Amino acid sequence: MKKIYIVGAGPGDPDLITVKGLTILQTADVVMYTDSLVNDELIAKAKPEAEVIKTAGMHLEEMVGVIVDRVNAGKTVARIHTGDPAMYGATMEQLALLKKEDIHAEVIPGVSSVFASAAAIGAELTIPDLTQTLILTRAEGRTPVPEFEKLRDLASHHCTIALFLSATLTKKIVKELQAAGWSDDTPIAVIQRASWPDQKIVRTTLINLDEDMRKNGIRKHAMILAGWALDPNIHDKDEYRSKLYDATFTHGFRKGVKPQ
Repeated sequence: MKKIYIVGAGPGDPDLITVKGLTILQTADVVMYTDSLVNDELIAKAKPEAEVIKTAGMHLEEMVGVIVDRVNAGKTVARIHTGDPAMYGATMEQLALLKKEDIHAEVIPGVSSVFASAAAIGAELTIPDLTQTLILTRAEGRTPVPEFEKLRDLASHHCTIALFLSATLTKKIVKELQAAGWSDDTPIAVIQRASWPDQKIVRTTLINLDEDMRKNGIRKHAMILAGWALDPNIHDKDEYRSKLYDATFTHGFRKGVKPQ
């Protein structure tokens, strides 16, 4: 069976690729990657004789054509995607064209920028008795979103929201969240280039989001995390502690102790 590997590279730090992903990268005959997004330090881990192809300047058919040519020549091809391929990875159209060429793709998951961003600020995105839901989405820009996925409607759940690809749409974000009833003092964290050496973190509130991003010159490569789980002082509030480690809580591995 003819196949290629689509590998999640992680958010930027070359050490945040999975062990399986790194093994494939290091043994592939051909390594293709989006040079505007994937860290060159990671790609340098490919074997010395590997053919390394930058794809930022390629259109879809051109890129797939290269894959087909190399696979038909008996080469092992690794297509390296930023973050996790399942999140805004534009993999579906690649897979559709490869299927027509009878080429199968094995997808290796990666660390998404949303989780690298949460780690960068030490945040837990699901807090007991506060929010147990995380919505991964983006604001509507040049690419429309489906009718029932407008940001205002999603925000009506008042849970944690992670916004990909939305750094230039902060005015729209503020208006949509306000329309959904979010208070102006709702905590927001913006993480630009999470896990990269030049990572930048901006903590702000809904009403100040646009201005603070403007002052910090953030207009791309940024994750916007919004909701009360992002309160920097949430760790100090006892009412939001998990039941899992509560001494009185019984589960399959531990019997709870009644308070004296």
